[in-house]
Amino acid sequence: MSRVGKKPIPVPANTRISYQDRALTIEGHKGKLSREIHPAVDLTIGDGVVHVRLAMETKTSRALQGLTRSLVANMLIGVSQGFERVLEINGIGYRAEVKGKTLVFQLGFSTPKEFELPAGVTATIEKNTIIKLAGIDKEELGRVAASIRRLRPPEPYKGKGIKYAEERIQKKAGKTGTK
Repeated sequence: MSRVGKKPIPVPANTRISYQDRALTIEGHKGKLSREIHPAVDLTIGDGVVHVRLAMETKTSRALQGLTRSLVANMLIGVSQGFERVLEINGIGYRAEVKGKTLVFQLGFSTPKEFELPAGVTATIEKNTIIKLAGIDKEELGRVAASIRRLRPPEPYKGKGIKYAEERIQKKAGKTGTK
């Protein structure tokens, strides 16, 4: 039984929402998002609230009810407030810079790594080592942040690499010189 799926989703002010032919479109002051809704669930919109209802009573549809509710809530938050993800670069000589829609990284390799930002995601860099990604689609933003982190994941001995700002790297003890 999905408790998350049964909660109503409040629609923020100045946000337009339309649902036709299983296609949900949400438009706010930050932008416009659309998504196809699974046939196992159905949406009812009214009085500034969206409800996710089951179209059929199966275990799969109950799971999809919670998933759909979370996806719709993230879409509403994205078009009204937006999302932000922060990455940190640790390591001597490691840095990043923005050149148009491309991020250029110096990560200890012989050549710089370039990362092309997709449409809908913007990046700002502070102090050459803090990358702030912003966008309205939480799913796309997470995918971009994971792809950037994958360029040089943090290693456990010195913590060098790219990590999420809230991530804690568990450090290992290195070899000890004993005779």
